[in-house]
Amino acid sequence: MTDATNLDGAVTLITGAGRGIGLGIAEVLSERGAVIAVSDLDPDSATVAANAFNAGGAQAVPFGGDTTSQESMDALAAAVIEEFGHIDILVCNAGVIGAPGYQERSDHTEADWDATFGVNVKGFVHTTNSVAPHMRSRNAGRIVNIASHGGRKPRGARSTLGSVQTPYSVSKAAVIQWTHLLAIELAQHNITVNAVCPGVLWTPMWETIAENQKSNNPELAELTPREVFDQSIKARMPMGREQTPRDIGKAVAFLASDDASEITGQALNVNGGAVMN
Repeated sequence: MTDATNLDGAVTLITGAGRGIGLGIAEVLSERGAVIAVSDLDPDSATVAANAFNAGGAQAVPFGGDTTSQESMDALAAAVIEEFGHIDILVCNAGVIGAPGYQERSDHTEADWDATFGVNVKGFVHTTNSVAPHMRSRNAGRIVNIASHGGRKPRGARSTLGSVQTPYSVSKAAVIQWTHLLAIELAQHNITVNAVCPGVLWTPMWETIAENQKSNNPELAELTPREVFDQSIKARMPMGREQTPRDIGKAVAFLASDDASEITGQALNVNGGAVMN
């Protein structure tokens, strides 16, 4: 590791960091020296994650936070700044696929649109609104938004995913555009803003996607969720393998490092070649 990619002492706020991709990001950044503010809607999962990092010699503090509420995010940012003195890196990660029960439906509902845009779009806006003024005052900062390759390319005509995930894909396309616009707005303050577009990862979220595919595709009914996932990998990944939360964490670590000081407004695919641009 070079000094430039070392995040030693960088105070990093990560939303949705209690499990899945957010947890993988927190793991990688903590290993590279970052101080982690582990935020999650479920404070218990944030506490478990933070305790694990601290037991391994890293420095982490758990925080609760509801990204759908600007008031909650303002309180979160204030608490993190009170704890650590400042915020160097913001990772907007918390996300949802749809409204509760979406995995049992074949088509999207208004509730799915409200849920995905409330968390995946407005949640990112709320979180950024709470931290960006602080970064502007310091004339420094890194913001990394977790989007999806689903926001760059529509599913295939014979996809088993079904239209229930349409709101999710549209919300992630919005995250990419938000990244572009925010990068322009904050560049004059020496703040970079980039996105990472994950591919297909075996996480609790993807397990619910597999359940949705099973319920809407009779030919998949006898398969386990993991077997459905493995079929998707074979069909969609040129490199023939899944991505992991740590893969996403490595991309975030790069974009948050000094090595990426001249990179802003970009959306980096980490998807084994499934979507190319």
